Amino acid sequence: MLMGLAANRLHHHTEDGALFAFLRACEAGIRELRLGLHTVGRTHDAIAAAGMLQGYRPLVRYPYGREGGLMKLVAEVVGMPEPGRTLDGAIYLIDPVDPSSIFPEALALKRQCVIHGKPFLSTVASARDWVEMERMHAGLPVDRNADRFHDYGAQTLALIAHDAMKSAMLDFAARNFELLSRFRQRVATGTTGQRLNELAWARGWPADTPWVQRFNSGPLGGDAQIADWVLQRRCHRAIFFEDPHVARQHEADIQLLERAVTTATHDAVCTTSPQVAQRWCDAAALRATR
Repeated sequence: MLMGLAANRLHHHTEDGALFAFLRACEAGIRELRLGLHTVGRTHDAIAAAGMLQGYRPLVRYPYGREGGLMKLVAEVVGMPEPGRTLDGAIYLIDPVDPSSIFPEALALKRQCVIHGKPFLSTVASARDWVEMERMHAGLPVDRNADRFHDYGAQTLALIAHDAMKSAMLDFAARNFELLSRFRQRVATGTTGQRLNELAWARGWPADTPWVQRFNSGPLGGDAQIADWVLQRRCHRAIFFEDPHVARQHEADIQLLERAVTTATHDAVCTTSPQVAQRWCDAAALRATR
């Protein structure tokens, strides 16, 4: 597997930076998976200066961001004809107040990951959860240091879908109803929440009990309400099926939720496509048997 890797300066300019927290937790898993990492220049330099991933040949240095390093990752998410230049996704640890996080290449990296159904991992929690997910699919033993990401009975799950993706969210919830029902609580924005409740009641969920707590619709501030829960560490995992092909009148609210997730980088896991969400569910089932 090949992943792009980049981190804003906040996450690697001190010893306790998020990049190093991720690598300390997942270096063994990265090596087990033989995960190729196409790494933007400054991020690569920080890893080398910290003495991490020493001697790991699949760690490849790309140009600095100002020299087009992140742009190259975008092209590789789409897929290039040269061998070894098609990425399976990207890890981009974002500082929500760094202006470079909203440069065109940064936005395009996420958009192309969503379009192509590939993971876009913008938080430490998301990246750690993804490594454990891939370890499960590779048949490796459980990493007990990742147990907290799978303590669903203590977690709140947000289920959010743009209009064109609501059917995909309903299909996903129906397919994985038992797993999703294990969460302590589920929340959703208005219309999605209503349709999910109707699905749950049709499957025998008690009719007097909502399966999800409904917040406002997205245009009326539901994304902002969920963002507040993320910032309070009351919402631990968000499955957010985005439609990257349409303009959204409440784009600012959507970006607010995304910024909240990256602010809670060690605690919030975010999944942005049905393909990646299903792979996580399948990995969770595998993990439960080991």
